[in-house]
Amino acid sequence: MKVLVVGRGGREHAIVRQFSKSASVETVYAAPGNDGMRLESELVSIDEMDFAALADFAKEQGVDCTFVGPEQPLTEGIVDFFESKGLRAFGPSKAAAQIEGSKTFAKELMEKYHIPTAAYETFSEISPAVDFIRQKGAPIVIKADGLAAGKGVVVAKTEEDAIAAVQDMLGDRMYGKSGSNIVIEEFLDGEEFSFMSFVYKGAIYPMVISQDHKRAYDGDRGPNTGGMGAYSPVPQISREIIDNTLNTIVKPAVEAMAAEGTPFNGILYAGVILTPEGPKVIEFNARFGDPETQVVLPRMKSDFGKFMNALLEGNSYELEWNDQAVLGVVIAAEGYPNQPLKGQVLPNLAGLSEVDIFHSGTKATSEGFVANGGRVLFISSDGATVEEAQKKLYAQINSLSWSGFMYRTDIGWRALG
Repeated sequence: MKVLVVGRGGREHAIVRQFSKSASVETVYAAPGNDGMRLESELVSIDEMDFAALADFAKEQGVDCTFVGPEQPLTEGIVDFFESKGLRAFGPSKAAAQIEGSKTFAKELMEKYHIPTAAYETFSEISPAVDFIRQKGAPIVIKADGLAAGKGVVVAKTEEDAIAAVQDMLGDRMYGKSGSNIVIEEFLDGEEFSFMSFVYKGAIYPMVISQDHKRAYDGDRGPNTGGMGAYSPVPQISREIIDNTLNTIVKPAVEAMAAEGTPFNGILYAGVILTPEGPKVIEFNARFGDPETQVVLPRMKSDFGKFMNALLEGNSYELEWNDQAVLGVVIAAEGYPNQPLKGQVLPNLAGLSEVDIFHSGTKATSEGFVANGGRVLFISSDGATVEEAQKKLYAQINSLSWSGFMYRTDIGWRALG
């Protein structure tokens, strides 16, 4: 097979690596990719949003499958475009990608089809939003309706913080059009986990679950980010809860999308929280999570290319996963998520052993790799347990000097009690 992976971050590096390890895959292209992917793919200098150029390239090279990583091209209709050209692309249609592209769409879908989630209201004006906050009190959650690179969510501990978030989104347009509507919902307390599934024409292949750490600083403090680390499995979430989530959230969501005339194909990501009433949806995404992909895909024992081909052909396939724990940490540029530095040189990564390194925001220079984005690297390790993987990983990371960079030192703490 020849495979084209669309995207440039750590998630796409993990997808590229999984395809490159597959005996069934001959060539992996990454468009545009990043410099850290060069050893595992052929980089193609085409932007993710240049659908025509990407489709022309796929046709010229005889690409068998295009796998779309990021949310923006999906919500703008890249899969519809490829299919209109007779090309196979894995991901949701523009209509189905609304499950991520519009929080209001997702909440209304869940309400209509009785999929458990937090109570909410939608607002486009400041005054009624403030009145609602005053009425409900804090803690309370404010979300930009559209895409905001994982950062358009404020968990406000006070009414003042909540009102400030409303002003940022609706008044100051911090997230542009994505924040022209906001969703305000009740705060749910409990253990969070990420439940991702491959979905195609009604068939659902659940992946092993993971847990992401969204807050910038140790102890889950500081601003929300795109993710500072992740691990899999999540030992504090039982098999019974995982099965319950599949049956009360994932399957009903796939059936609901089909019933609405917007059938979902692609990666359905359910961000879930375990409440006293059972699992509830925090959010749906229409693609792999980042950084969850970097700890989930390495646990796949099956040939990824063979599985993807079987899925797209409509053939059944038994996905196999290993029992190892994988834990990884995001190395971010100092100042992330608000004003990350750029250009600082990374330490010599050759000094690390028994780790996997996924490049997110790096650039190759004569001095070595330098920071070229907020999240720069994702470094992971495995072990028989989450604790073993954590100890092994931090021993390696802490052996290098990270001047100009930042990372959390407690990824996996919830699993370790």
